[in-house]
Amino acid sequence: MPEIREEIMIFFTAVLTGAVLRTAYRCISCLREWIRHEPVAIEVEDLFYWIAASIYFFVQIYHTSDGVIRWYFILGVVLGAIFASVFFGWMKKLYKKIYTRSHKDFTKNP
Repeated sequence: MPEIREEIMIFFTAVLTGAVLRTAYRCISCLREWIRHEPVAIEVEDLFYWIAASIYFFVQIYHTSDGVIRWYFILGVVLGAIFASVFFGWMKKLYKKIYTRSHKDFTKNP
């Protein structure tokens, strides 16, 4: 039976796993915003992402908890994905605030 420190480390690894998976999907969606894709290409990208994500998730479960799915690992993955989503939202707001401020400064006439 793992000690509480080991379980806490497993939980933080799960949070990091969720954040990594969410960040990877956000990168794919940013790529889609920059370069227009056909619907078939989007489906293929999603298929490869989910295959890679499931392999990554399986490997993380296997290495951290010897292949046993624990409820706090799933909770950690979900919390990590939520944390990454909130972080991206804050960054988007900050970017908009900085961009609109700098855009207003450039449009002013002296």
